[in-house]
Amino acid sequence: MRFRRLGASGLVVSVVGIGCNNFGRKVDLDGTRAVVDAALDHGINLFDTADIYGNPHGASEELLGAALKGRRDDVVIATKFGMNMEGANGADFGARGARRYIHRAVEASLRRLGTDYIDLYQLHEPDAATPIAETLSALDDLVRAGKVRYLGNSNFSGWQIADAAWTARTGHLTPFVSAQNQYSLLERGAEAEVLPACERFNLGMLPFFPLASGLLTGKYRRNETPPAGGRLSEERYAQRLANARWDTIEALEAFADKRGLSLLDVAIGGLAAKPAVASVIAGATRPEQVAANVAAAAWVPSDEDLAELNAIG
Repeated sequence: MRFRRLGASGLVVSVVGIGCNNFGRKVDLDGTRAVVDAALDHGINLFDTADIYGNPHGASEELLGAALKGRRDDVVIATKFGMNMEGANGADFGARGARRYIHRAVEASLRRLGTDYIDLYQLHEPDAATPIAETLSALDDLVRAGKVRYLGNSNFSGWQIADAAWTARTGHLTPFVSAQNQYSLLERGAEAEVLPACERFNLGMLPFFPLASGLLTGKYRRNETPPAGGRLSEERYAQRLANARWDTIEALEAFADKRGLSLLDVAIGGLAAKPAVASVIAGATRPEQVAANVAAAAWVPSDEDLAELNAIG
């Protein structure tokens, strides 16, 4: 396993991370333990969850905390706050970037995770109702109190990353060290503004949906019935499959075939080689998926490979 610093921080993360959105939803405690054990066995140290993950909300944090009991110091726990938690704690409590909300949200996450600190605490989405200065000031309090080690954002645009960096610098506040946005070799919108902003302001990118909800796993083919049990096999995803960018997917498959690689190798290894990307966070419901994702990250593309990949799509 390779490791990288997350942005300009001292936080070191594995090039492959585990997305924990299936814990407490598709995966029970035994299944969570199996995935976590496999991840640790393969050298993964980054586990990314959120307070809204699981059914009910908060279940992912609870199961992750239980699975990591006794091994807390060996891992990097990243969690998120800032989306509607109504129902999990009785009620949603106000503007979700506000100081009052943040202090309540972090205490709830710490309790569910069974820990006294969070390595990377991320604002899950921008809060238009609260000035970023208030959000950063409240988060800075948590860092100074030792409840949080580093800060990140999610779903920010390029200008919002720049605005937050300027606000932190001029206000002498703890800055964001990471950005988590949708990014894959199929969905490359982040390359327009978000990745350049990450490079300019020294943030590490943590792509979510790096496999494009399964379209880059090699499981699905144009005009073919999807395999049973796959994420996109449900009838509600039929239109999504029909409208997928099959020309790009097939071009990526041809790129992989020419090099004796799998589409998964290219999807993970290629993304990990992109500027500012620190760790490719992929969900897993079984240990076998963890092993496959780790193996895929072993491929390191050459400059020529990257140039050809950039020309696809």
